[in-house]
Amino acid sequence: MADLRSALGNTGLQDVQTYIQSGNVIAKSSLDQSSIQSLVHEVIAREIGADITVIARTHDQLKRAMEGNPFPLNAASRTYFSLLAEPPASHLTEELCQLDFSPDMVKISGSTLYTLYATKYSDSKFNNNFFERKLKVAATTRNFNTMSCLVELSA
Repeated sequence: MADLRSALGNTGLQDVQTYIQSGNVIAKSSLDQSSIQSLVHEVIAREIGADITVIARTHDQLKRAMEGNPFPLNAASRTYFSLLAEPPASHLTEELCQLDFSPDMVKISGSTLYTLYATKYSDSKFNNNFFERKLKVAATTRNFNTMSCLVELSA
């Protein structure tokens, strides 16, 4: 992550920080969201050799995603946020909402999908890859604690 911070800092992004080892980067920039995503994607491809989808969110977008959490705070340890690269097509959202996720619960709002797992994320077949396939959009999933920290760090 130190190499990634350094490489991104060399592009003109400011105050570059990383949070844990799962690809969370916090930085300041005057670039728009699409330009940041492209820039970070290019740096990761060039410096690390990985061709991955980059999903960028502003502080306000992260904060709204947290505020939109439809699940109770006493279930935070089992609550996950899947940030979608873009809002999925409405017919795909409707199809997803028709599925029986029992005993898990799934809600979608715009470009955020919220999941409350009955036990653990790793115990469910409803994971990031499942949602990407069903909604035909790239996604990245974070747990409640990570999202909370990203909101705080990006303020």
